[in-house]
Order: sequence, then C-alpha cells, then structure tokens
Amino acid sequence: MGDEDLKPLPEDWDSALAIVAHPDDMEYGASAAVARWTAQGKTVSYLLVTRGEAGIDTMPPEETIRVRAAEQRAACDAVGVTTLEYLEHPDGTIHDIMQLRRDVAAAVRRHRPDVVLTGSPRDFFPNGMYNMADHRVVGYAVLDGVRDAANRWVFSDLTGPDGEVLEPWDGVRFTALSGSTEPSHAVEVTDSIEAGIASLRAHQAYLAALDWHPDPEQMIRSFADEVAPRFGGVPAIAFEVIGLQD
Repeated sequence: MGDEDLKPLPEDWDSALAIVAHPDDMEYGASAAVARWTAQGKTVSYLLVTRGEAGIDTMPPEETIRVRAAEQRAACDAVGVTTLEYLEHPDGTIHDIMQLRRDVAAAVRRHRPDVVLTGSPRDFFPNGMYNMADHRVVGYAVLDGVRDAANRWVFSDLTGPDGEVLEPWDGVRFTALSGSTEPSHAVEVTDSIEAGIASLRAHQAYLAALDWHPDPEQMIRSFADEVAPRFGGVPAIAFEVIGLQD
C-alpha cells in the first residue's frame, strides 16, 4: 500500500450486498467492517458465487459443501449477517463470465443495495501473494454486473424467484473492494474487530487443512494494524472504492 492517508469510507447508507467467490472470502478483514455496520443497524447480505467445494484438499467435494456451508453460516452469525445465498458456479474454475454478470445483475436488481462489496480483482494481494483466478474473475464480474443492473437494455429478461420482471437498479452508490493493493478508503474496526476474528475462526475445518495459516486473531489484527498509520492511528480495514462521486 502507498503512503497517502486513506479517506473514511462513507457510512450514510442503509444496505449492502457482498458478492464474493468462496466461503471465507469476506472473513479476511472485510467482515470486521461488516460487524461495525450491522451494529449501526445497517443490513448486509452475502451472495457467494461458489460453495467452496474445491477448498479442502483432504475432504471430498460433497462433504466439503456441507461443512463449509455450516461454517459460513456461523461466520455470518458472528457479524450480524442474516441473508446468505449461493450461486452454483464451479469452485476453482469459474469461467462463464457472461452468466456470472447476469447473476450479479439479477442479485443487485433483486436486493437493490446502496453499496456493493466484493474482493479485489487485482493480480496481487497487499502481501505480495498472487491473487487466485476465482477472485479476479468475480471482482471484475461484480464491477461489470453492478453497471449492467442499472441498464434496462442489458439483461432485460431477468426475473425474480416468483417470475416477476426485475426492474433496473441504479442506486448503488459505490462498490468497495477488500484486499486491494490500491486502497482509497478505510473503516475503523476498534469495536468490531473481535467479531471479525470470530467470523474467521468459524471456518474451523477449512483453516485446519491449511498448515501454513496464521492464527486468525494474529492475521486480522495485523491487517488492521498495517492500515492504522494511514488512518489516524486506529485499527482499520482498507477498501478500494469504485464509483463514489466525492
């Protein structure tokens, strides 16, 4: 990350829709911000593009789906998220970009959020680790799908669960990308970081299969502490914000 101070992420909104690739993606920092927002009375809903079936090497996919669904539900409960939905794209090999854009546009039109959250599509994470294909594909599809959702002449055949036509939604004020190497804004998590840590700990089976993984508390606090010097010295989670008109 750079040296310039980060701006406070605007919080004068009521609802957000988080769209990420896998169970656990929101829990690497972003969920600490989510816990802050739900404590303020905001509604945050989660939509996961896959069920994470390829995420545990020692467990067959059908069992992994069941285990990770339970862990993600517990992670959501830890930060005050009630609505948890899934798409059915293949974990590790998300490839049908046009279908994914349709799915994102449909979700945005159905939920009609003020804010959309997703992971960074950039090639690398701030720690220098190469970002995986699913994250990159989903991040760009979300950015495109938010714009698609606002255009009545794009995906005009989208319908809701009861067959109703989904009307365009241009009310997304901005999309916030977590885990970006180019953050622009941040959210203080002094009072919500414990909930964020608990949400990552909820992924017990997933984390147990990763022998390299740091302790969740150590990891999440290190993320927040790294942002602090650029955000008034307080623990914070950084986001790259797209589409915000200052």
